[in-house]
Amino acid sequence: MKQILLFVFCIPLFATAQLHWKNVDSLYQPLPQGTHVFYSNDSIDGKPNIAYYFIADLKNKQFDFTADAKNGTRLTPTQYFEKDGNPLLVVNCTFFEFVHNSNLNLVVNDGKVLANSMQSTANRGKDTFTYRHVFRSAIGIDQHRNADVAWVFSDTAMKYAYVSQTALQSFKDSSAYYSLKQIESKNIAVLKRWKMKTAVGGGPVLIQDSQIKISNEEEQMFTGKAINDKHPRTAMGYTPDAKLIVLVIQGRFPNNAEGATLGQEAKILKDLHCREALNLDGGGSSCMLINGKQTIQPSDKEGQRPVPAVFLVK
Repeated sequence: MKQILLFVFCIPLFATAQLHWKNVDSLYQPLPQGTHVFYSNDSIDGKPNIAYYFIADLKNKQFDFTADAKNGTRLTPTQYFEKDGNPLLVVNCTFFEFVHNSNLNLVVNDGKVLANSMQSTANRGKDTFTYRHVFRSAIGIDQHRNADVAWVFSDTAMKYAYVSQTALQSFKDSSAYYSLKQIESKNIAVLKRWKMKTAVGGGPVLIQDSQIKISNEEEQMFTGKAINDKHPRTAMGYTPDAKLIVLVIQGRFPNNAEGATLGQEAKILKDLHCREALNLDGGGSSCMLINGKQTIQPSDKEGQRPVPAVFLVK
């Protein structure tokens, strides 16, 4: 009986039928050769769905994969589109906090760290003098146009981000801060410099080695039953043949587009042949523009939510 119950519990994560995609390039012209836009309104596990993905050849040198980040200021994707010279693609990326409008994930542009990944959070209640340390994930593109997804350690004292190629368990202790040397000397992790030209963070990782492996517990994001919550979603990944995929899923529109769980999002990316992929900030932040035109409808009633960072393709 226990085995049967376990099987039933796993169904929501992996039972999503493969979506059928329609090429909608004609709606977002002009598109350069090597880029395409696809749309699907196939249901996800019997629930209404609207999703789009953008695909581009990472090795095509006419494309510039960049990022723009603000700390203390937020702009809508359309405002970034106007500010950054009308790029081909604008999509939200990092999680952030609303008090100071600060990014909580890594952002790198032209090799320079514009925002650092959150390293620790203060615990509450009886554990007010302890801190939870996490290694959140990011996707990067190096100068040779190779993509990589990894788990990040970065802070203002370091010029570069350092990463692990395997998910690292979070841990709790009384130290509010760790340096790179302390991380390594305590045998917490062996980290390597991440030589990325462009990178944006989020989490959790959804696809590893072309398989669904969701690191929500390690990254302390959408833990426990929250993995099955449905939301609008933004995600990025790359394929073995060096194609970048940017996915957005509309949500919070009952009877029209209800969103996706992390498992359903991961299944879509696996079906799109991603070698590695990660979830980015979703909910009301999810928004992707192609040539300045919206794809999904943002879920906030005000429309596009201002965000402190975006990923761009120029």
